[in-house]
Amino acid sequence: MPVPPTMSARRLLLSFAAAVLIGTPCAPLSAQQPVAVQASLPAPPATPQPTKGDLVHLRDYSIPRSAFPNVLQPYKPLQVAEPSFGNSARIDSLMRDGKIYLSIDDVVALALENNLDLEIARFNLNIAEADLLRARSGASILGVNTGIVQNTPGGGVGGLGGTVGSGTGGTTVAAGGAGTGTNGLVSSTLGIGAPITSFDPQLTAALQLDKNNTESVSVFSPVPIVAQNTYTSNFGYTQGFTWGGALTGVFDNTHLTTNNPTSLLTPQLGSNFQFRFTQNLLQGFGFLPNTRFIRIAKNNREISDVAFRLQIITTVDQIEDMYWDLVYAFENVRVQQESLTYAQKALEDSKRQAQVGTAPPIQVVSAQSVVATDQQNLIVAQNNLQLQQLLLKNAISRSIEDPVLAEADVIPTSIMQVPQDEPVVPIQEMINEALQHRAELVESRIDLNSRDINNKAVRNAMLPTLQAFAYYGGSGVGGDVNAAVPNCSSTSSSFCFNPAKAPPPFQTSNNVGYGGTLNQLVNSTSPDKGVGLSLNIPLRNRLAQSNQVRAELEYRQAQVRQHQLENQVRIEVRNAQFDVKQNVVAVQAAQSAVDLARQTLDADQQKLKVGLTTQTAILQDAATLTTGESNLVSAKAAYEKSRIELDRATGLLLDHAGINIDDATRGQVTHLPNVPYVAPRQDTTPQSTPSQSGVPTQPGGQM
Repeated sequence: MPVPPTMSARRLLLSFAAAVLIGTPCAPLSAQQPVAVQASLPAPPATPQPTKGDLVHLRDYSIPRSAFPNVLQPYKPLQVAEPSFGNSARIDSLMRDGKIYLSIDDVVALALENNLDLEIARFNLNIAEADLLRARSGASILGVNTGIVQNTPGGGVGGLGGTVGSGTGGTTVAAGGAGTGTNGLVSSTLGIGAPITSFDPQLTAALQLDKNNTESVSVFSPVPIVAQNTYTSNFGYTQGFTWGGALTGVFDNTHLTTNNPTSLLTPQLGSNFQFRFTQNLLQGFGFLPNTRFIRIAKNNREISDVAFRLQIITTVDQIEDMYWDLVYAFENVRVQQESLTYAQKALEDSKRQAQVGTAPPIQVVSAQSVVATDQQNLIVAQNNLQLQQLLLKNAISRSIEDPVLAEADVIPTSIMQVPQDEPVVPIQEMINEALQHRAELVESRIDLNSRDINNKAVRNAMLPTLQAFAYYGGSGVGGDVNAAVPNCSSTSSSFCFNPAKAPPPFQTSNNVGYGGTLNQLVNSTSPDKGVGLSLNIPLRNRLAQSNQVRAELEYRQAQVRQHQLENQVRIEVRNAQFDVKQNVVAVQAAQSAVDLARQTLDADQQKLKVGLTTQTAILQDAATLTTGESNLVSAKAAYEKSRIELDRATGLLLDHAGINIDDATRGQVTHLPNVPYVAPRQDTTPQSTPSQSGVPTQPGGQM
């Protein structure tokens, strides 16, 4: 079984701490040494002003670049700015004396600006815009990624099923438009249908020079080698229309010279043109089958917006969970330090009592065992704190290569706040909110609309192909009458030039220039025009039947999946509400246990003064109080996570946290979030933050 990333990091930190302890002597705390760990908090800094964002996220790529005034602009590649891996200025503003003082609001703001999961997801918005631009040209869409990125290690989404202080990252992806679609459903038929002629006008040109010398083997050939030079310049135009029509135009030109005396003209000029309009009458008729890619691409762009909102929710959920893991680790170090300090004081008392004979030597051994156990617990707590700090710094920064950031301790300045009276919201009201706001359901509804568009296009593709067409054109001929051809008026030969039987331009002249050739195209000298119908009926039509049935099945499958999602949302909301209720009771129970343990310890200490109890009982009371305080911190963290999960389940996490979607989209926070159910930490002394180098030491250098 592979080792989870968090466990691997934890083992590395434990190994590092053990090496430090083995190589560096250290002594326990004295009884008089202060144990306070809550840092005094300097005045909060002013909110940093956002800098100019990365242009890649500020441009609408569905808008084509204009050819005016620079006609070459559409043919030049667009340079997309490289991603920035520098951290936002907010991190520096929150760092003081080598420590980063972070409230829960600061953590969420930093994640919105720097978290790489969000940065990866932002590109999907621009990719969807580029796909829409592609669809507007009449081309098929490539699809967009609508999955959730979870590559930030250290925090699970939802806060369910995991232990406090742990969680793994992962990645889920889903492509919209082709392949695997929204909610992981297959979309193999999405986009198929009648062929679409490009909506972008296309010009074609062909220029060719051909020199051809041919050895003659005919008894009628007047020359042994016929030399012929041909110059051609042909042009074409094609454009499709959204209603199912297509316009094509061709304009061909030929210049031919030859040494063959039997050729009437040399050089010979030829020009012709034709415009043809074709309209689909059955398959491919109307706007829907021809604009299906545009409509689906617009839906995919909307899905990308919703998917990015879901990404924000997922990332904020994860970041908040990680913050409370850090708060738990921070408070747990305080609890373990207090326990160790008391155990060390009890050890000193036991030694003095043993020296004067008022306590047996075994009591000293027992106290030493308790001190050793508390030292081990403190090391584990400190290593967990280091791990949580590392994970959080990675989650709220683009890069942790900065040595100042890498070595800085993270000091949480928000504490958990459990309301005295938990607000009661009817469960059906929360379910209705979830059904309206959950991003997964919004995605599913948009996806159903795309599939409905697709089904109509596929049904249209079952029809035979019937096209009405009309065309108009003309041709012209020019050049010089071959001097080697005799005039019929001066010879009786059957091979001669007779102006009366020549093409109209040569009836009055022996040479016609290129201008005269082009004039024939428009003066109805030799027009080419017509109308017609073209019918193509595929017998049995099995391919179209298969596509239509499969598209319908995929649509019905998506309907079932949407209903399943709605049921899942209902269960998640109810489960999240149950967890909140249970965790409120758990916090109250843990608080009662702490109060009882503290009162019991105080009472036993009074008994110890008059000799009614033993030091061993006092150590047991202290251990019970330590366990109770640790459980209380863990219960509060679980409560905060359950509140986050309830907000996520109802789809109101961003609203309740005061997160501005536009800020998150730009990656520039101008409106600081306001996470509920938290309180500022009460300050003590800035030097009393939890030790990060192992067991607290005192002068003397002894463990």
